[in-house]
Amino acid sequence: MALRAALLRHVRIPVQTLNPALTLTGGKWGPPSLRWMSSHDDHLTKSEVTERVLSVVKSFPKVDPSTVTTDVHFQKDLGLDSLDNVEIVMALEEEFKLEIPDKEADKIDSTNLAIEYIYNHPMAG
Repeated sequence: MALRAALLRHVRIPVQTLNPALTLTGGKWGPPSLRWMSSHDDHLTKSEVTERVLSVVKSFPKVDPSTVTTDVHFQKDLGLDSLDNVEIVMALEEEFKLEIPDKEADKIDSTNLAIEYIYNHPMAG
């Protein structure tokens, strides 16, 4: 999944376009031109993702903000239970305006995993 997201950020697709002058005169296709397309030019930087993930976790009611770091585990280090883990993932979905499938959400149990998942998600905003 991470490899796919990384590739999607850098893929450029060559597109042949019609040459209107040749089309009007009954000619054939014009010379191929390249059109660079990417919907990920505004992709978040890793530092932006890190800052926002830490902010969401720090604002969680059961968390002492001074204990939150980039490698803190939600259950082991912060003493949260599995329901709290789900609530944090839901808050992250809301913050970044994306939907994390349940199968993936179950794997996000630390700030580091949340940062990596969101950073590699092509639709995070």
